[in-house]
Amino acid sequence: MGANTSQVSDLSENQSLRTLIGTESISDNDPFWNQLISFTFISPTSSGNSKLLEEAVIPLAKILIENNPRTGNFGALVRIFLGRTKELKISTECQDQLFIWQAHNTLFMIRCLLKVFIREMTEEDLHLQFSYQERVPGSYTGRELLLEELMCNLVHLVVEVPLLDITYSILFEAVTTMLVLLSYQLFHKEILRDGLIYQYLMKGRCLSLTSLLVKTLLYNFIRQEKCPPPATHIFEQQSDRGGLLYGLASGVASGLWSVFALGGAGSKPGLEQEQNPLPLSNQSLLLLLVLANLTDGPNNCPNPYRQAVTCFKNTQDMSSVPTEQHHMFQINFNSLYTALCEQQRSDQATLILYTLLHQNTNMRTYMLSRTDMENLVMPILKILYHVEDRNSHHVYMALIILLILTEEDTFNRSIHEVVLKNITWYSERSLTEISLGSLLILVVIRTIQFNMTRTRDKYLHTNCLAALANMSAQFRCLHQYAAQRIISLFALLSKKHNKILEQATQSPRGLVSSPVPIPVPAQDLNVIEEVIRMMLEIINSCLSNSLHHNPNLVYALLYKRELFEQFRTHPSFQDIMQNLDTVIGFFSQRLEAAGTDLSVERVQEVIMKGAQALPKDRLKKFPELKFRYVEEDQPEDFFIPYVWSLVFNSGVGLNWSPTGIELFSMDSG
Repeated sequence: MGANTSQVSDLSENQSLRTLIGTESISDNDPFWNQLISFTFISPTSSGNSKLLEEAVIPLAKILIENNPRTGNFGALVRIFLGRTKELKISTECQDQLFIWQAHNTLFMIRCLLKVFIREMTEEDLHLQFSYQERVPGSYTGRELLLEELMCNLVHLVVEVPLLDITYSILFEAVTTMLVLLSYQLFHKEILRDGLIYQYLMKGRCLSLTSLLVKTLLYNFIRQEKCPPPATHIFEQQSDRGGLLYGLASGVASGLWSVFALGGAGSKPGLEQEQNPLPLSNQSLLLLLVLANLTDGPNNCPNPYRQAVTCFKNTQDMSSVPTEQHHMFQINFNSLYTALCEQQRSDQATLILYTLLHQNTNMRTYMLSRTDMENLVMPILKILYHVEDRNSHHVYMALIILLILTEEDTFNRSIHEVVLKNITWYSERSLTEISLGSLLILVVIRTIQFNMTRTRDKYLHTNCLAALANMSAQFRCLHQYAAQRIISLFALLSKKHNKILEQATQSPRGLVSSPVPIPVPAQDLNVIEEVIRMMLEIINSCLSNSLHHNPNLVYALLYKRELFEQFRTHPSFQDIMQNLDTVIGFFSQRLEAAGTDLSVERVQEVIMKGAQALPKDRLKKFPELKFRYVEEDQPEDFFIPYVWSLVFNSGVGLNWSPTGIELFSMDSG
């Protein structure tokens, strides 16, 4: 960064940078600026080297903070960038790559300095850094206007400049700088609900661009454009192979590539750019999530970015748009659906999928109407299946997505009609052919079992059971293994229940006298009995609504019938056990009548015929099992820290030291 600087270690000695941060004011029209921003700098591509850049910039930025009140050089740098942004669209049309390159370099410097400023000072003090030594009368009347001008120019840049190889880097830099400007939230434990930057976005000049910004960020995610290849040599068309222009540009290709291809701040050690080839897509999605999760303004003023996310429609939807829907726009749902299916390996892609399913009824209706639902569900199941490799928030959001989907009976029916072959990632057992519905049941039950043995998160297994309960009335032709796992989960719960009761009657160690009951936490017993009750209701719902479709479940139930005997007289389960006793008794009698030493095939034949013969009126009716997902009263208390943890961990080219981060703990998630 800075003319003729080629590596991080050179930054502190770079003469142009020393002049910028020094004690002398530099006129806006000084040739110095052109020299300063015509640099070739090989920026880091890994998180470790990105940290080195941050550490190199910090001392320079601190010197500028000290001198800027007298020189106003930071404000001058911002004005240099603003002057160039006015011509960016024309420069793109004219393929003026040198101009775009210099504008990018200017913004890159501003972003690096702002990142340190925001960590070192309050928002009010940041505003002052924009207003010192205003030397252009009439240009800006105050510090707020210059900062607002920067924010508005960034938004205009993102929504107006087309995404091409020559503009990729500056578009990425604009999105990243907006994230940096919003990053004050990282350094506050409480949720920020005001501030000038917040106001500029929520009700300033940026407000009219809300829908365009949300649409552009979504399309950046949809397009999944990779970084332009580093071998692209720019400016050769303009070069005479002998002048200063070519001398400046000839070394730019690799530097321009790596300037915006920095490693993620909180990425796992050794994560290189090759593993994250979509920096603009990633960064755009992070910014969209940050904007959509800003709190509503005072006086019940709704967040316009959330409004835009919740009401956009399909480009193929020709119906009239209600006038009361603010910030409405149209986007290609098919393209968005495809991108969502392909990108579920990241937390942020799962979170935007949740957001759209939960808040945008148009998108939810479209997703549920798809005939290739397996393309969306399978990646979600993989997240849950590899639960030990995922953070708890990612698992939780994936599970909530399934819960929302299972609220719809059409989904619950259709997933049993989709037949999958050779599920290689499911390693417990070879699944050469299984329905999507049975696979979903297997994965959800496995998640419950993992949770019970490892994390013991009540909410996680409650939501898992809620998803199973929503599906239970529509269980169809359950795979043999899925039916066995339902009963084996009940066996595990029964075992835990008995263990808790056993502890209540054990003698304390060392006592020879009569045993004194050890108190059992009422909460533990209540929780396990609630879960057992839900499992019994799920089994009963399946038997009551689709008995003839599920001979494998009946077979598994009969094979393990002794598991249920202890719950017949239990006051919490007595009513629901009547139906299970009826089914077990009915099929047991038919099997006894069929003779002894029956083969598996013969048993299944007896069950299938018996399922047709069992009168439905012999089973007691219970209320339909239906659970709906509802957010907490103040969802921002969960989502804002979660979103910023994603920015912290996944933001490309953004490295924050954990010291000073207040919004979330470093081990959260």
